[in-house]
Amino acid sequence: MTFGYDRTDDRLTLRRPGTRWLSNAAVPVGGDGGDSKGADRPGGTVTADAAYNLTVPEGFQRTDLAAYAAERLGGPVSAPILLTGVSQRHARGAHCRSVAAVVTAGLSNPATLPMPGKGSEPPDPNPPDADGDPGSDPRDAWRPGTVNVFVGTTRNLVAGAQVGLLATAVEAKTATLSATVGVTGTSSDAVVVGCDPAGEATRFAGSATTVGAAARVCVREALRASLASRYAGETVPSPSSAEHGVSTEETATVFEP
Repeated sequence: MTFGYDRTDDRLTLRRPGTRWLSNAAVPVGGDGGDSKGADRPGGTVTADAAYNLTVPEGFQRTDLAAYAAERLGGPVSAPILLTGVSQRHARGAHCRSVAAVVTAGLSNPATLPMPGKGSEPPDPNPPDADGDPGSDPRDAWRPGTVNVFVGTTRNLVAGAQVGLLATAVEAKTATLSATVGVTGTSSDAVVVGCDPAGEATRFAGSATTVGAAARVCVREALRASLASRYAGETVPSPSSAEHGVSTEETATVFEP
């Protein structure tokens, strides 16, 4: 078993004893192995029995994220914690060999990177006759974005392999969003990668490896399923229609090193 799960509308807990986690999130993970020096830094590495995906309320503006997470979880927790405006009812997972992924996805704040010389607006991902009754559920009146991705493996990712798996997960997320909705991500995406320190030692986790390939398909399928749940019967925001978002329009000076 890769993970155990507990879920409510506003909280998803992924459980596996002694998991070593790596997070790029804004919420501090706490110190690794009881080292409190990491308590005030965002993201990072920590060994913990669980990771958390928390849905924040409408109009959430707090910046003291560690304190907020502690309030939600009943006290300070040394663990990866992601925040999102998307209900955990839309969390979806996928499993392949030694890897599992769980994703929540919303697209109200898309991030785009236009290619010079090409149109910056991708095709609308929705047919013009999209039907349904958006907003019929009062819990969905506020519809913010963020794509949160959790990936775990029963392997022991040694050396830089855990960082490599995080990069592989981000690549899979970006490829899936680019192909399905025409954006590279949102302005607040986060990824957590977990592994088992007691598992089979694995030195690499890129796209050509067994672990990396499994992670790619898990992220793809979980992300597609979460989007299908989140936008069932309604229009997926395009970059031009989204309420929030960013488009990187700057150019850089190219040089030959």
